[in-house]
Amino acid sequence: MARQSRPQRETVERVMREFKEGELETSRGTPVRSQRQAVAIALHEAGASRDESPAGNRRNLRRTKAREQDAGQTKAELLAEARRRGIPGRSGMDKAALVRALNAH
Repeated sequence: MARQSRPQRETVERVMREFKEGELETSRGTPVRSQRQAVAIALHEAGASRDESPAGNRRNLRRTKAREQDAGQTKAELLAEARRRGIPGRSGMDKAALVRALNAH
């Protein structure tokens, strides 16, 4: 297996910590009980799976990091921050657009 980047290692560590604490769930909402399944989920989210193309792995890591980045903030909090920074057009933006606008400024 190729060497993992720092964001990939951090994602694998986070997912495995969730598994150990019993918080890791499948996409259907059922708890993960198998360590093998937890490792597969961790590698998929980190974009380090050997069973996917390099482009697919990059896409998975990007998606995971974006989800982690805005997971802690509500749309109201993002809107307040955009208002504070004076970003134009903020009232018509959805949550993802607010995150992109805040990251750009």
